[in-house]
Amino acid sequence: MPLTTTGELVTRASAARSAVASFNVITLEHVEAVIAGAESAHAPVVLQVSENAVRFRGGRLLPLARAAVAAAEDAAVPVALHLDHVQSDTLLHQAAEAGFSSVMYDAARLPYEQNLAATRAAVDWAHAQGIWIEAELGQIGGKNGRPALDAHAPGARTDPDEARAFVADSGVDALAVAVGSAHAMTTRTAALDHTLLTRLSAALDVPLVLHGSSGVPDHELTAAIAGGIAKVNIGTALNIALTGAIRRFLADRPDAVDPRDYLTLAREAMTRAVARTLRTLAPATA
Repeated sequence: MPLTTTGELVTRASAARSAVASFNVITLEHVEAVIAGAESAHAPVVLQVSENAVRFRGGRLLPLARAAVAAAEDAAVPVALHLDHVQSDTLLHQAAEAGFSSVMYDAARLPYEQNLAATRAAVDWAHAQGIWIEAELGQIGGKNGRPALDAHAPGARTDPDEARAFVADSGVDALAVAVGSAHAMTTRTAALDHTLLTRLSAALDVPLVLHGSSGVPDHELTAAIAGGIAKVNIGTALNIALTGAIRRFLADRPDAVDPRDYLTLAREAMTRAVARTLRTLAPATA
């Protein structure tokens, strides 16, 4: 079916007090697995490509983006395309041509006033192109050299009053908030600050996004959605599934050389991880 937009999926989820899952993709196998898992769970999904993934591909956005668009258009469920953790304005300006309906513009590493100014400029450009913009306020950690421990450091979490002013002055369409999760967690041990999340939800009139959701246990994730999270970002969980499947295959068959053999198993493992996540979200999204 035709590509849908991230804004449409997130807005619909936010109105229903539910959440849409957004999975980071790096390879074509990631793309195929996310769509297969979403079809298995009969759920809409967002494919997101990070600036780090673009860097891994030699700085070229279009090869993976065009593959994702082609796969999405052949999907049996609604699929949107999102450009994630963008710091480069050059990359931002490629979003519309590449098929992305939304961008997470990441200036959270900067002091507040610089974050606001950079984000405001990104919003002005993006809205003129019909692109939906997500930003981040606080220190979610674990991304681009930001330690995961930052997520729990004093002053790292998103302040509701500051967030209200930031959203009003920047014009963003959604806000990623720091409430205790961290990027790149390989264990599901994150404990979220649900009291803070409730305050943020009450203070803001835009959808809230949870980054680092691979490290969030099921019960915490369900509570976060009930508390106002409308977009759930997941990346590391897929990489754990992919790498684990390849490790097991090569341990059993050290002489194997055909990548199709182990990439098939890796894709299947990621598909199961996607479907499991979406079914975990199903009680909250029903």
